[in-house]
Amino acid sequence: MTREWWLHVALLCVPLVAVYLHVPQPQLSRALHTWRATGRSFSFRGNSIFYKEAVGPVGSSDTVVLLHGFPTSSYDWHKIWEPLKQRFHRVIAPDFLGFGFSDKPRPHAYSIFEQASIVEALLSHLDLAEQKVNLLSHDYGDTVALELLYRHGQINLCLNYCGIFPETHYPRFLQKLLKDCGFISPLLTRLINFHLFSRGIGEVFGPYTQPTEAEHWDMWTSVRFNDGNLVLDSVLQYINQRLTHRDRWVGALTSTLTPLHLIYGPLDPVNPSNQFLHRYQTLVHRSTISILDEHISHYPQLEDPTGFMNAYLSFINSF
Repeated sequence: MTREWWLHVALLCVPLVAVYLHVPQPQLSRALHTWRATGRSFSFRGNSIFYKEAVGPVGSSDTVVLLHGFPTSSYDWHKIWEPLKQRFHRVIAPDFLGFGFSDKPRPHAYSIFEQASIVEALLSHLDLAEQKVNLLSHDYGDTVALELLYRHGQINLCLNYCGIFPETHYPRFLQKLLKDCGFISPLLTRLINFHLFSRGIGEVFGPYTQPTEAEHWDMWTSVRFNDGNLVLDSVLQYINQRLTHRDRWVGALTSTLTPLHLIYGPLDPVNPSNQFLHRYQTLVHRSTISILDEHISHYPQLEDPTGFMNAYLSFINSF
């Protein structure tokens, strides 16, 4: 009886603590401050969308659009930003709605369809709507890229990990908890702190490629900016959307005639290689694949930027 009483008290205290727990967001590091200060924004349906754009060689006409993953931001591409500028005339990297330095409205029904429309609006804003572009995507961005592929078809697409198959995708425990706990989820988002976040992120990096503490803080700061931790449960509905719209997005991937490439870290626990690679090779016959070193995991562009760029440039220069 006493044990049950304490359990009830604990369950009542959790939401009360969560409601009143509001830790101020961390200060931007010098690197993040510079990234933000050198970016721009445009308005999409009343929300501000942040993006970075760089102009590279004058002789090149190619454009690459970088689509980041969950739960981070366009800053995921900072280690390969300069090499990309040397190859492409224009390098463009938005923060999706609910991520990074973009607005994070709540309540809001976040969806892959809306994020794809944001990318379309950005390309129109930059007078690129009629130009064929290269898409380089990661994680959450892979699904946005496949929705764009479904709508347009005329893009060169490189996927970076590709969590498109629900049957081979294994979300982390905290992700499942946040997306499926209903009215409790908004309270749980207030309880996530730097230590829980960094532990979860560390689990999807390889043992020899772990982020530094400063890199952990940069990721966490981009999540906390504009109270982004409070929309994690809403954004995470993309996992359920992948299941609902599997035929649409997998169909776009398997039927397209556009150049396709996959860059994969074999230690990725979110899409284990023994299941995911077999599924991908079985269904996506036209795609080429680059498998990086055996110690690379879920964030190859951060864990092995040189190997990642070599793989990507080999693909891009092949046509």
